[in-house]
Amino acid sequence: MPAIQSPGKVLVTGANGYIAMWVVHEFLIRGYTVRGTVRSAKKAEHIQKQFAEFGDKLEVVVVEDITKEGAFDEVVKGVDAVAHTASPFHFNAHRPEELIEPAVKGTVGVLQSVLKHGTSVKRVVVTSSVAAIVRDEPAPVTFTENDWNQQSLDLVNELGEKAPNMAKYRASKTLAEKAAWKFVEDHKRDIDWDVTTLNPPFVFEPAIHELTDPASLNTSAKAFYDYVADASEAEVAGNDFLAKGGGCWVDVRDLAEAHRLALEKQEAGGERIIICSGPFKWQDFIDAANALDPPPKLSKPIPKGRPGSGSGHPHTVHLANYDTSKSDRVFGLKYRTIATTTKDTFADYQARGALRESISKNHSSCDSDRPKR
Repeated sequence: MPAIQSPGKVLVTGANGYIAMWVVHEFLIRGYTVRGTVRSAKKAEHIQKQFAEFGDKLEVVVVEDITKEGAFDEVVKGVDAVAHTASPFHFNAHRPEELIEPAVKGTVGVLQSVLKHGTSVKRVVVTSSVAAIVRDEPAPVTFTENDWNQQSLDLVNELGEKAPNMAKYRASKTLAEKAAWKFVEDHKRDIDWDVTTLNPPFVFEPAIHELTDPASLNTSAKAFYDYVADASEAEVAGNDFLAKGGGCWVDVRDLAEAHRLALEKQEAGGERIIICSGPFKWQDFIDAANALDPPPKLSKPIPKGRPGSGSGHPHTVHLANYDTSKSDRVFGLKYRTIATTTKDTFADYQARGALRESISKNHSSCDSDRPKR
């Protein structure tokens, strides 16, 4: 498919979300016109205020229920591309279907609408996750775009509601992405556009979506806050967890840039692409926070953990990493560092002031999965 370029028009679903707001920002500052979907007129207010300077380059429309048949039929008309970011991300679902149904139906629904009504669409970018790739292994593994997370699907099929919350989430992302590729295969004779999926791990950095209370923080940003900025929460987790716990990560601004490049780079069409800065331990971000000069002025001390016990420690073992050679080749991204992301995130915390105290009095949506000493 031919690449899409500015000043094209892009539909961004779930436009008021954590990742989506940065995606909208990336498209707008690069000269694109954006049509964003939100679930209610109330949710449109913040995004309109945030991007008021762009005037009529941003249009916000309400799609109340992304699982409803034909939900995207009208909004795909007249756009050159779609960035589908709308999908639930949390670890407090009781039934697996609470995550799986909106993830799968939302993804297939937008593709169906493009097939029927998106006559000017050239490419659809689906925000997937390494959750659809990774599996738990006893030894270090480097995953590629050829890997699929069958492990979580098996766990959910076997245990249902009793499956671990992480497995439920991972299953939802796996099934949604598989459904997207199946749709493309089933309709390959009918479509004149293509699909790209992006697979990021933990996504960190400041938020520009609306933060009204602790529940407004997305799951990965809440974990960052708890373990890197809140000494009391980090103490509950314990120094061993901070030194050994972690994963892989990407700065949300780099992920937003990848969404734009996924439309602009012709060779990205039809590809599944991992977007990842590399592995981390929570102690790495804690050390970066304690190295900030001047020190951040927050209401409580930031954690200390065991300085130097993170990724740089000679005995550190990472159980998973991701091969980013495809994203390097296709996008040429220059990923932000742990130091840069930490600096910008703490600057955001300081600017928000009372948010810290508000959060510290509440439980995270993933408390049930939190490590205890």
